[in-house]
Amino acid sequence: MPRWGRGTEAHRELLSASLAVPPQKAQACPGFGGRPSKGGAGGVCSKAPFLVEYTPWHRARMGRKRKKMASRLRKKAARPRRDEGRSKPRAKPAIRDRLAERGEAGLAAISRARRSVAGKKPAPVVGHLSLLRSPTVPMAQGEMGSRIRVATYNVHRWGGLNGRRSPGGAGAAQVISELDADVVALQEVLRPLKGEDPLEGLAEELGFYLAFAVTRQHRRGQLGNAVLSRFPIEGLSVLDISHSRIERRGALCAQFAAGDSGVRLSVIATHLSLVDRTRHRQVQSLLEHPQLVSGAAVLLGDMNAWRRCKASRELDETLERHHNRAWPASFPAPRPVLALDRVYARGATVSEVKAHKTPAARRASDHLPVVAQVSLKSPRA
Repeated sequence: MPRWGRGTEAHRELLSASLAVPPQKAQACPGFGGRPSKGGAGGVCSKAPFLVEYTPWHRARMGRKRKKMASRLRKKAARPRRDEGRSKPRAKPAIRDRLAERGEAGLAAISRARRSVAGKKPAPVVGHLSLLRSPTVPMAQGEMGSRIRVATYNVHRWGGLNGRRSPGGAGAAQVISELDADVVALQEVLRPLKGEDPLEGLAEELGFYLAFAVTRQHRRGQLGNAVLSRFPIEGLSVLDISHSRIERRGALCAQFAAGDSGVRLSVIATHLSLVDRTRHRQVQSLLEHPQLVSGAAVLLGDMNAWRRCKASRELDETLERHHNRAWPASFPAPRPVLALDRVYARGATVSEVKAHKTPAARRASDHLPVVAQVSLKSPRA
């Protein structure tokens, strides 16, 4: 007798006894839930849980499954094989190979496709000065004093907190008017290809002198850095600090004349890389810039220094910081925890650095503006 279950003598005796029990007197099978058949008799099993006597309902169900499986196998066997007559299946030919089989006509189609793709691909943009304009009615008259108020603001392509808003610039214009700053450095400024330019409208409305430098070409327009000033801009220079093929970065330097102190002030607006190594090389390029080395200079921008790294340490050690021990957090705008936007100086003193926290600033961009007071040193000091 074959071994069932655990194969002990007690089980064999229980099996022999269960075979003598008539099926109509057996208990309902718990394994099938006691489901009744169409004939009225429930699924039955013996007292041994491993021995089951199937009812007509179970037999009919298993028969349908067997017929369905047999039908699938017959259809699969009758289906012709694609690799029949070959040693191994051949891969689907590429579009280029199929066109090449047509001869000269196929090669001509390939050339036309290449020319169309090359025409649609935008040419790489080298950082350059794109816009310089004066307001119709200037906000301030005269020259810059020895104490000025500066600010840095990442406007997030005028797209609001999540960057999905259409570029209108109304929210950012309201925030910039609240800052009451003499010089404002803007990052991620977008000049759209179609429609009105929010940057020009903002400068004209607030009475600012404007300079804009392109960093890269965005799918909706030109993207770069800008400087807004109440005072006339006497000189400009653009520095390409793209030390990576992936990220295009740049810096815009504007020169001003400070009449009271008798010095020239350089304001540099920049937006550094997200990668630590690239950001360090960009900082080295900025520190070697002639406008930052000679005379008074203020470096403003989104430094992306979300943690202490070589770039932030070199900036802290080389340039003059503010009197606070910690930078004000400016990102993300609703609940800022990271101090990404900073203000440094050389030949000047930075004080009263703070983030501009207003309801409008929390909605207009994903960064909060950072405002600081800068005192210029006299040439004799």
